[in-house]
Amino acid sequence: MTRAAIVGTGIFGVTAALALRNRGWQVRLYDSELPHPLAESTDISKVVRMDYGADEDYTQLGEQALAGWRRWNGSWPLFHETGVTFLSRAPMQPGGFEYESYATLTRRGHALERLDADAIADRFPAWRRGAYVDGYFNPQGGWAESGAVVAALAREAEAQGVEIERHRVTALDELDADLTIVCAGSWVPLLVPELAPVLRAVGQPVFHLRPRDPSPFAAAHFPVFGADISRTGYYGFPANRDGIVKIANHGVGITIAPGDARPDVAPEHETALRDMLRDTFPALVDAPLVARRLCVYCDTADEHFWIARHPTRANLVVATGGSGHAFKFAPVLGELIASIALGEPHPLAHKFRWRPELALARGTEAARHHG
Repeated sequence: MTRAAIVGTGIFGVTAALALRNRGWQVRLYDSELPHPLAESTDISKVVRMDYGADEDYTQLGEQALAGWRRWNGSWPLFHETGVTFLSRAPMQPGGFEYESYATLTRRGHALERLDADAIADRFPAWRRGAYVDGYFNPQGGWAESGAVVAALAREAEAQGVEIERHRVTALDELDADLTIVCAGSWVPLLVPELAPVLRAVGQPVFHLRPRDPSPFAAAHFPVFGADISRTGYYGFPANRDGIVKIANHGVGITIAPGDARPDVAPEHETALRDMLRDTFPALVDAPLVARRLCVYCDTADEHFWIARHPTRANLVVATGGSGHAFKFAPVLGELIASIALGEPHPLAHKFRWRPELALARGTEAARHHG
């Protein structure tokens, strides 16, 4: 039986392990912790959306993934389809994330609800009246309990015969396998140093707030949201079963050293959050902050995934570059990685190819705030 070693048990690694195991491979997963506390796929929630501006590739992949999330809910109901809303402070314009997402999804047959300032105020009373004047609600999408999803996938992998070794790999030559897939996120440059010029570790602030009255933040009138996200970076979630409202930033972030085990949110991040709350969600301004963390992205320079076979090292594949938007594709990500790793034709292989020229590129993910 052919043997695969997969380094990293985040969403890339655990889904790849399942996909290869289903193809008959003997698979061993390596990581120091599961889920790792700094990984992009950790925490209580991640957005599940199809909304990707004018990018048809990610939109279609999002459609496929959404169907997968609904199937997974038959085994473990960790996906909450609250819908998603993207609102803007100015009228939507061609070229903007909200406008292009609305146009692309409508063209593809999805029924979205366009919202003006009055409709926003009526539908979403927690939003400050008049602060946001345009946008839309998409009833398809929502959020998943991300840390619990990774744990469930790991249990499924073990049940199917994947071996999980809680060990930090420091050098690839210590692995004995026919195929090695490095899915170590922001730690990839430590294992594949030639990728250091095109990958960087970026910390994004994440906050858990406990409103004194959680009722205005129930999913029925406070769905997953992007608050003029391509200009501000702010997105968030309805109150969960514990009454926690999570708000985070998908933006510029702060560069951190690969492998840094103790990055933390800076005071200015909390100050910026409180300013945003004062202007957007007044009822949250004084809400106690019960947790905060830096979510460590592994960014590619163009913010597209990096899923490719090494050009000169036989049987080495790198699957990384989540850039803060990979988790939502979990139901289709493993097969995508396995197909490319095994050299099978895939329509997205070129988009996610080995591309050292990225050292000169600039990010293109439409929802991402670039400052």
